[in-house]
Amino acid sequence: MNAEIIAVGSELLLGQIANTNGQHLSKELAALGISIFRHTVIGDNTARLHEAITEAEKRADLVVLTGGLGPTEDDLTKDVAAEHAGRKLIEHPPSMKSLTLFFEERGMALTEANKRQALYLEDSCVLENHNGLACGVAFKQNDTHYMLLPGPPHEMKMMFEKEGKPYLLKNRKENKVIESKIFRFTEIGESTLEAKLKDIIGFQSNPTIAPLASEGEVIIRVTAAASTAEEADKLIAATEQQILERAGEYCYAVGEKPLIELTLDRLRESGKTIAAAESLTGGWFAKKAIDVEGASAVFAGGAVAYSASAKEQLLGVKAETIASYGTVSRECAEEMAVNVKDYMQADVGISFTGVAGPDPLEGHPPGTVWIGLAVDNEVKAFPLELRGSRKLIRHSAVFHGYRLLWKEKVINNDVF
Repeated sequence: MNAEIIAVGSELLLGQIANTNGQHLSKELAALGISIFRHTVIGDNTARLHEAITEAEKRADLVVLTGGLGPTEDDLTKDVAAEHAGRKLIEHPPSMKSLTLFFEERGMALTEANKRQALYLEDSCVLENHNGLACGVAFKQNDTHYMLLPGPPHEMKMMFEKEGKPYLLKNRKENKVIESKIFRFTEIGESTLEAKLKDIIGFQSNPTIAPLASEGEVIIRVTAAASTAEEADKLIAATEQQILERAGEYCYAVGEKPLIELTLDRLRESGKTIAAAESLTGGWFAKKAIDVEGASAVFAGGAVAYSASAKEQLLGVKAETIASYGTVSRECAEEMAVNVKDYMQADVGISFTGVAGPDPLEGHPPGTVWIGLAVDNEVKAFPLELRGSRKLIRHSAVFHGYRLLWKEKVINNDVF
């Protein structure tokens, strides 16, 4: 299949929210071997939505629409799709039952507008909403498949995972197995990595190779289609060998899990805990850790000490250290790491101190960063010279912290 994604909602055009649904669906569809030809964003306008659907179906085997399934007057997607397909909108009893129960439990009246969320197109497949109220719809019209998904990302992602994927796997043109493998690279830019793999990417059709720049890393997804999983894996293995021969030194991991989860998994497996002392990163390292399910087993705690006095009073950095070397220094980073480890009774301490910008600090330009690592009775600090906006520098510092934990094998005590 090839696909087009149409995001519906004037709030997207006005810049009030970002189209994260399109980004997520592109990744998920690519993993199924479905090529994305175009993204379109349409406001809440009947005529323009009709036009977008008419144009998309001329080019695509699959048209996915997100948004516009709710109860308000500007939720037009089902109405327009029904009119375009020449099908009636009818009530889906299980969805109506869920709606009724939802409002009864809250002592609220179920209005006619809210009942619209239980409508679907006749002779279509209903996609259950596991995280909300409005049901989705999937159907085939002539040679094109249509899929209508809700706008709220937490609803859309769950519906696509639980309902949309099975529909597509059942209705794809070729009865083939789709397998994917992800390779994760760091310390190399997307353009440089693509240049190393240019001929492989350019001449491959099966497997397909899709590079994607992400926060602090570059991801290469290799997807193969074959009659069996074993045949698809063989195709991927041949391409994997070529990729790693060219850029294996930059590949830190293979698989779906990102660096942060991999690092916390390694900590968990080793039975060790970590604590963080943060200045310029403002608690970002701690947030990233706590966002991961099961973080309580490995993340002992953290402290944000932004000012020099806070570093002294909260983290116990010596006044003479700051007076002699400043807060943006190896010495300060090392004391922060050691003291937060001891204070939190953790096995590993990590610290971040530096200049996020936009102005210099203590004679250091923006992007000057020190990351301290303390394990047992040993401590070491690593200098960084980062570039970009204030936000990008802070993000990059956090990622580098996790990268150091992974690369330097701090958890295995062989960093020093």
